[in-house]
Amino acid sequence: MRSERDFDDSGALLEQVNQAMENTTPLRIQGSNSKAFLGRIVAGEVLDTRSHRGIVSYDPTELVITARCGTPLSELAQVLDDAQQMLPCEPPSFDDGATVGGMIACGLSGPRRPWSGSVRDFVLGTRVITGHGKHLRFGGEVMKNVAGYDLSRLMAGSFGSLGVITEVSLKVLPKPRQCLSISLEMDSERALLRLAEWGQQPLPISAACHDGERLHLRLEGGEGSVTAAHDRLGGEWLDSAYWTDLNEHQLRFFDEDQPLWRLSVPHNTPRLALPGKQLIDWGGAQRWLKSDAEAAFIRKIVAEVGGHVTCYSHGLIDSPFQPLPAALMRYHRNLKQQLDPRGLFNPARLYAEL
Repeated sequence: MRSERDFDDSGALLEQVNQAMENTTPLRIQGSNSKAFLGRIVAGEVLDTRSHRGIVSYDPTELVITARCGTPLSELAQVLDDAQQMLPCEPPSFDDGATVGGMIACGLSGPRRPWSGSVRDFVLGTRVITGHGKHLRFGGEVMKNVAGYDLSRLMAGSFGSLGVITEVSLKVLPKPRQCLSISLEMDSERALLRLAEWGQQPLPISAACHDGERLHLRLEGGEGSVTAAHDRLGGEWLDSAYWTDLNEHQLRFFDEDQPLWRLSVPHNTPRLALPGKQLIDWGGAQRWLKSDAEAAFIRKIVAEVGGHVTCYSHGLIDSPFQPLPAALMRYHRNLKQQLDPRGLFNPARLYAEL
């Protein structure tokens, strides 16, 4: 499926990078800028990827799609939906114009992530403009090509700090035959215990969230397995739009006038003693927190259970992402030096040292 708006503008993107190299001009890489609230503030000349767009190839029988970085995520989703397929990691958009390149660069995944995998897990190959002014291809379109030092998957979650992603090949999967969402009344402590118990059983759960009062579940799979699970678990019917609202931060919880924090913790972690309101996602592995508490205090509590914290309120603190140990930061700096030696791409977006 091709649109009249499909266009290969990689030459112009490469030229802009080469000019930036000559002038040592930092570049602020963006598509629709829908994830601008994540990370540190970036100063630099805007490199807009949206002119480089379109589905390059798609073979539903092979379960692989290749798209240019400026392709709207909504367009990719529609092409897959027409073939009854999907990108299982459910990347959020936060904006109607969100792009495929931004999806990879931010590496954010939705409610199905604990059961299906993350954005990184579905990346087969990429084309990237590096800080050496080279337009290189990494990986391929089949899993067996993804071996050794996998630079393609390193791009997922790099927030544009390693290069300009121009194209990506993704593994996709068929949509489930049956989908049913239910809601059960129980407190968060009991919900976490039940989720840990159900996680050891062959239940077709593909999303689980506790909103403070009720546990919401999504069941997906064959009609027989979904029906059997519903009969066993009970619960009231829940509109499936709930999961989109959760993923896009459109639930009432996210309207609270307090800073938003994302807590990533081991899935069997009890409810954390933190001030503010919490919403438990990913079956317990991801917690959303609305709180005025100090960043250092929140990170201390979360670190004690083996987790880490990201601040989703732009400009609130200098280090929105979890500070890295010295040894890990050294690896990050070495990688940045290899791919972007002049420090042109989204400088300091992740950390001041990068």
